[in-house]
Amino acid sequence: MDATDEHPGEQVKRLQRCISDLISMMTLPAVWSGGDTFQIGRTLIDVLQRMLQLDLIYVQLQGPQGEDTVELARLAQSSTLAMQPAEVGAQLDRLLGSDSQKWPARIEGHIADKNLSIVPLRLGLYSEVGMLVAGDERADFPGQTEELLLRVAANQAAIALHEARLRNEQKRLADELDQRVAQRTRELAGANQQLQLQVGLLQLIPVAAWTVLADGTLDFVNQKWLEYTGHAIEYVLSQPEAWIAAVHPDDQEMASTVFGEGIRRGQDFAMETRFRRARDGAYRWHLNRAVALRDAAGAVVKFVGTSTDIEDLKQFQQELRKTEERTRLIIDTALDAVVTMDAAGTITSWNKQAEAVFGWSSGEAIGRRMSELMIPPSDRLAYEHGLRHLLATGEGPLMRRRIEVTSIRRGGAEFPVELEVMPLNLGEEWVFSAFIRDITDSKRAEEKLRQSELNLREMTETIPEMLWSATPDGTIDYCNARLLDYTGFAAQEIMDNGWTKLLHPDDVELATRAWISSVASGAPYRVEVRTIHAADHMYRWCVTNALPLLDKDGRILKWHGTVVDMHDWKQAQETLRNTQAELANMMRVMTMSQLTASIAHEVNQPLSGIITNASTCLRMLDADPPNIEGARETARRTIRDGNRASEVITRLRALFSKRQATTETVDLNEATREVIELLMSTLSRNRVILRSELAEDLPWVTGDRVQLQQVIMNLLQNATDAMTDVHDRSRQLLIHTQRDEAEHVRLTVQDSGIGLDPQAVGRVFDAFFTTKNGGMGIGLAVSKSIIENHEGRIWAKPNDGPGATFSFSIPPSPSSAFGGRLPTSARKPAVSQPAGGKRNL
Repeated sequence: MDATDEHPGEQVKRLQRCISDLISMMTLPAVWSGGDTFQIGRTLIDVLQRMLQLDLIYVQLQGPQGEDTVELARLAQSSTLAMQPAEVGAQLDRLLGSDSQKWPARIEGHIADKNLSIVPLRLGLYSEVGMLVAGDERADFPGQTEELLLRVAANQAAIALHEARLRNEQKRLADELDQRVAQRTRELAGANQQLQLQVGLLQLIPVAAWTVLADGTLDFVNQKWLEYTGHAIEYVLSQPEAWIAAVHPDDQEMASTVFGEGIRRGQDFAMETRFRRARDGAYRWHLNRAVALRDAAGAVVKFVGTSTDIEDLKQFQQELRKTEERTRLIIDTALDAVVTMDAAGTITSWNKQAEAVFGWSSGEAIGRRMSELMIPPSDRLAYEHGLRHLLATGEGPLMRRRIEVTSIRRGGAEFPVELEVMPLNLGEEWVFSAFIRDITDSKRAEEKLRQSELNLREMTETIPEMLWSATPDGTIDYCNARLLDYTGFAAQEIMDNGWTKLLHPDDVELATRAWISSVASGAPYRVEVRTIHAADHMYRWCVTNALPLLDKDGRILKWHGTVVDMHDWKQAQETLRNTQAELANMMRVMTMSQLTASIAHEVNQPLSGIITNASTCLRMLDADPPNIEGARETARRTIRDGNRASEVITRLRALFSKRQATTETVDLNEATREVIELLMSTLSRNRVILRSELAEDLPWVTGDRVQLQQVIMNLLQNATDAMTDVHDRSRQLLIHTQRDEAEHVRLTVQDSGIGLDPQAVGRVFDAFFTTKNGGMGIGLAVSKSIIENHEGRIWAKPNDGPGATFSFSIPPSPSSAFGGRLPTSARKPAVSQPAGGKRNL
């Protein structure tokens, strides 16, 4: 079974087992060499069952011509039904169908009272040599390594069966031909007519056949030979060596030599050459054998020969040699020492790594007992006993699993190794493959790691920070003493019952959700929660952080975290926010004295209008006759001025009232115009020429209208104060709005005053920093706090000429009803107001 999130050490061991199984599997062709179909099938099932422990293995093998089909099946011992291989095969036929090209890679089916995940594999391109079916109850079957082993087993079995069929066919044909030739030789020795009859029979045999006279003259080739080579009989018989034109150019000299030598000596001869196949032009290997026919006196009458196509056998032999070479290379380049031995404990192979590990060369080791070279003297008796037990029962403590044991090098030095022994039962014989890895260095490294972990544990128990760690799946496995002292819980209590009991009930869901997300994604963990404090039995604000420790492949090995008490800091932050709110309100109150004249002017104007309009209305009514229409219009103006006075008072009360911040959709242009109206008298009194450029397509913003107006008023007042001592130029003041980057809204106030010291630009927004005589240094600090609470920024810079520029930028309202712009009816023209002039608002 494959595991996707197992421990790296377990994964290495699993991969080592897979390599061991592959090496054992790739040695099967050598074991099967010369074996029959039944032996191949039985060994295949035995090996797969030992390696994979499956619920079902079924093999159907098509034996060579003349042999019956072999069906073998192996069911798990847990099955309650006993089924014959033919019954299993019938159920599989119903599930898979008769067309092997349409077999699925995997299918679910019910076999032998079990619901199985079934994998069918063809033996041969078109299942011409059989099929292999494996099944298991596991839903994830087959895993990657299981599928690899099954496919390698199927390929090796197909190769062995093909070779067996070709070998059988070759032997059958050779035996048949030898029998026929011998029989015909005896029968043809007496009469030429009978000889001609037998030569005619050569037309009927399924291989290319020919006859040669005693002097080497070709006198007959059968139709099979002519069809294969594409030559006409007339051409072949036209000259003694015409037949050689069908032979590969590289083989012609050798063929001519062997043929001539056989004729000269009058003896049977054989040779392997490549003949050209006419239908595709391919040269294919053939085995050519000739038998001398003799008369009663023993003189050679003629030679009867056959040419058998052995190309497929050649290719299989070549593939087998390549497989054997790959196997040898794999074994010699393996990281493990690979040693094989027979049932007597005698070493039969010894790879390069074994030479390096144990100090014995391959020539020295092969033929000696394994116990003499690798087992310490004190353990040899137990080893011999275990070997005898294995031969008797097929089981043993070293079989098919890696364990740590002690071994010896040449010279007697003992050292630790990991050992795994894989048994293979080949009929009546046992073969054992031992995989040994020198773990001396890893043992030293483990000891150093344990010591390092011990030192780290001692260090973490003494530092004042609260620390903890968790496994890759998020389970807490360690808490240092500082964390335990802080919370009052025992380490085992936290690890057994969960860390959430340390948290305030209202924070458990937030922390759990964040922790699950981090464990799943591998992202760093950070959350602010209230944690129980054992000293006063209260919950205190803490920030918990955790980072994953990753291996080179990015997999989580461990989580390491810290818990930091931030309760006092949180309280200080809350106190600071309350203080800033109080300062903001105080600033509004402080500006009241400065705006008294402006307020009086703003209220006095509508009141004067009311009195004037009322007097005019009375005069119009006293006229003879009364001017009713004029009096009505004058009354309307009186009502207008009264409403205007009421609006002025309402805005002033809102501006200077102490209330909680409210969020609303704000037209920054309109809010700016209202502030300008309030400050117009102050600007006129200070001979300030105000020019306003308010963008018509400005998006609305979301925020507190009064707080934003407080910032605008502060910037305008500061600009006015900065121009108080300017007498050599006009006091120009510009306020304009525009779209900023990322569609933010920007408001800028630019004056022509005394300017900013470049060294002071970075400090103008600090609390209690001021350049004014008698200033408190609070206004700009409060303005910065307001703008930042609106998710914006505020900054200042000196002008290229006289004066300075102050700006702030805040994001637009995300739900603007007009697509981020003011409706046309809400837009107003820019305002330009000289000192002492009328306001154009």
